[in-house]
Amino acid sequence: MALDFSGQNLRGRNFKGRQDLVGANFSYADIRGANFSGVNLTGANFSHAKAGLQRRWVIGLVLVSCFFSALSTFFSALNGYMIGWLIFDSSLKNQIAAWVVLIVLIAFYFITIRQGLTAGLGAVAIAGAISVAVAVAIGGAFAIAIGGAGAISVAVAGAVAIAGAIDIAGDLAIAITVAVAISVAISVAGVISVAVAFAGTLLNIYIAWQAMKGNEKYSLVRDMAIAFAAIGGTSFRNANLTNVDFTKAILKSTDLRNTILTLTCWHQAKMLDRIRPGSTYLQNPQVRQLLVTGQGQDKNFNRQNLRGINLQKTNLADTSFISADLSEANLQDADLSRAKLKQTQLDATDLTGATLTGAFIEDWGITRETKLHGVRCEYIFMRLPTKDNPDPLRKPDNQQEVFKDGDFAEFIQPIFDTLDLYHNQGVDPRAIAIAFKNLAENHPEAELEIVAMEKRGDDKFLLRAKTAEGINKSQLSAEYFEDYNQLKVLSQSRQLLLIEKDDRIRSLENMLTTALQQPKFNTQGTTIMSQDNPIHISAGRDISGVINLGKIGGDVTNTIQQLPESRQTDQPGIKELLTQLQAAISQSSELSDEDKAEALEQVKTLAEAGQNPQEPTKQKTAKTAITMLKGLFSGLPTVTKLVEEANKLLPVITKLFGLG
Repeated sequence: MALDFSGQNLRGRNFKGRQDLVGANFSYADIRGANFSGVNLTGANFSHAKAGLQRRWVIGLVLVSCFFSALSTFFSALNGYMIGWLIFDSSLKNQIAAWVVLIVLIAFYFITIRQGLTAGLGAVAIAGAISVAVAVAIGGAFAIAIGGAGAISVAVAGAVAIAGAIDIAGDLAIAITVAVAISVAISVAGVISVAVAFAGTLLNIYIAWQAMKGNEKYSLVRDMAIAFAAIGGTSFRNANLTNVDFTKAILKSTDLRNTILTLTCWHQAKMLDRIRPGSTYLQNPQVRQLLVTGQGQDKNFNRQNLRGINLQKTNLADTSFISADLSEANLQDADLSRAKLKQTQLDATDLTGATLTGAFIEDWGITRETKLHGVRCEYIFMRLPTKDNPDPLRKPDNQQEVFKDGDFAEFIQPIFDTLDLYHNQGVDPRAIAIAFKNLAENHPEAELEIVAMEKRGDDKFLLRAKTAEGINKSQLSAEYFEDYNQLKVLSQSRQLLLIEKDDRIRSLENMLTTALQQPKFNTQGTTIMSQDNPIHISAGRDISGVINLGKIGGDVTNTIQQLPESRQTDQPGIKELLTQLQAAISQSSELSDEDKAEALEQVKTLAEAGQNPQEPTKQKTAKTAITMLKGLFSGLPTVTKLVEEANKLLPVITKLFGLG
């Protein structure tokens, strides 16, 4: 039974090493200063709990802040006094030194305000290096003054960080009051001393204020302040916070470095911006805001590591997650309408009940473990929108049609089992054909079947292959591209030697070449690279390599004649349909001789498969041939006679093979 600490005073308690806190209840408990380092708190409830510093640590921070503020003011006043003394000195060297130091300080203040403390310190460092070189020649008070200027800059950085820490604890006003009081007390040394000290104090206050507002220019100060303020606060360092509930908890001055934050709930948590997040997703201010409010509409989280984040019921409409990692995240009932999910990793992500209507899912990374039960989706886009095409590859294709309940999960299911081989430059069809054939032969257990080819742009190409369940796709991809990259550097003659006696490679190469030559090509089919179902293709060339259409046409005619005639006089059979298709191809003036030879060879393949059209192996062969024919005809104008004949004949042929 889980332990119950709800409502208890647990200030300063040490839970480190406890093994019995899984699912424990700490709701409404006071856990300020408590130590949960390294503890497994899976499923624990910290809703409405109060974390942070104990009172004695707050008092200690105030005292330390006062000391550093006083130190900073002292250096400011001392340097101001030195400058005033040097300016009114009779020595020309000392007067020059005073003005140089004054200019350095003004530059430091100006650059720090405009560009941040890091840039200000950098400018002082450069000026100091130059000044030291001059000081070697001038010497004396000049070198001392330059050192004083540097001391002020460093003191400002330290004082601001500590003042920021006090602000986190809630007592910045005390530090400011003490700093100003000390500044006035010391500054009676002279008007310039007062001015420099007062300016330094105001700069401290300004930087602390900006840092606590989240100004990125002062992130260094903020990080230092938060780290300092977390000393003595509640510590969850190295703890397992999987499924922990921090709803409405107060979390300032809390150490969350190296914690496991899978599915952790932060809804309406308070002062989440005052934690020490380490490298977790909580280091991003925008992510913290999303987790607390549940409102992320139209935000940009591109390339963010959000693995395991809990965004249940969150409004993420129009949000961009391009190349983000949302694996193992909880997106149950989230609104992802029109969200950009291009190349988003969603391995084992829970999308149960989520809304995906209008989302863009180009190359998104869903897996078999991704939960899509009850997803609400009327339509989806397979590409990101462009100015020329605001609705790219909408599914369903019919603009008037929408997915019915459960249709989207069925539509997207085939993607789970595909190996996507994406070629992003210098596509070599022959190398692809050889590498894929080698991969299929080396891994027969993968049962590789090409189901899609897609040209993207001028030099990008996607080859998508279906695989058997449980296959390591990462290993297959790595092996394929290692082989492909080696084949690309081979000479054409050496590549030809590899495919000299393999019609399957030649056929796939021709199909790839056809796809790459078309302006737009996206063929869906089933091409199995195996001995049981090879891609049948005849060379059809004489010794010189010239295409012999007469010989090919004769072979096709002989093969078709071996088919039985239709038993129904009013309805043509496979023999009659293929005869019409052969005639349309042979008489076409739109096809090149190369494409015409390829098309006729596919008709011959259909004729061979037509000997036993209901046999599964023959059906697969026929499906491949039909897919290749559609690819060959896809680049032709729709009004051509060949395309019209193909559109009329191919659906009927498909049906006769039991594929429709």
